[in-house]
Amino acid sequence: MDLKLTDQRFIVCGASSGFGEAIARQLLTEGARVVLVARRGDQLREKFGHFSKQTEIIEGSFIYSETLDKIEKAAKNGDLHGVLFNAGGPPTGTPLQTDMKDWDSSWQLVMRWKIDLSLRLAPLFKEKGYGRMLYIESQSVKQPLPSLTLSNAFRAGVVGFAKSLALEVAKSGVTVNILAPGSHETPAIERIIKNNSSIKGISYDKAKEEMEANIPVGRMGKAEELASLAVWLLSPHSGYVTGQTVSHDGGVISGLFG
Repeated sequence: MDLKLTDQRFIVCGASSGFGEAIARQLLTEGARVVLVARRGDQLREKFGHFSKQTEIIEGSFIYSETLDKIEKAAKNGDLHGVLFNAGGPPTGTPLQTDMKDWDSSWQLVMRWKIDLSLRLAPLFKEKGYGRMLYIESQSVKQPLPSLTLSNAFRAGVVGFAKSLALEVAKSGVTVNILAPGSHETPAIERIIKNNSSIKGISYDKAKEEMEANIPVGRMGKAEELASLAVWLLSPHSGYVTGQTVSHDGGVISGLFG
């Protein structure tokens, strides 16, 4: 299937590992041009050096306005077709294991920068009459996870914002969607497995085995599998899909509309 991405230009946040890396790689393989953004610029250069003619690199943390300023400048410095909002998650913990410092820092890490960057880029897409905005969140937005209180709260907030934005820009040819991944073999899952291992007093391997046993398909997902769906949602083919939160979880969500 031709995704019609040749020479289209995208911003991919959190491109140095996990979902961001996999999605950026698939976009580049499809012939797109990608602005790669991450804190670890050395990793971006190492992993994407062979795509140097198709890439630009922005190094910095999303919690700093300086990084968002650089992204906005890059967006205005050429034709832009889409953006992937993606970054690491907050610390694990139940509600009573958190304090207000955790809530303040997690607001910055998970939600605030996405709203800020969205408000900067959405008007550009709207003026252009075309755009794809895609947020990588978590299955917790549909089925909260006991030890991920901060993620449960702020990622659900991002979905509320994105759904509202989707309705506002829909007639302008701009789509806004959310992916809600379950357990995948990425660096991000390691902290969850380690947390479960510590709580239950079992080995890391045993904790991972128990987690996989609760996934209907019997295994964790691969970043490349989610990337295939993400790249389609970022393509021209997805113009009639907007305001949706799409699970990619191996069947874990138990609700009728999971």
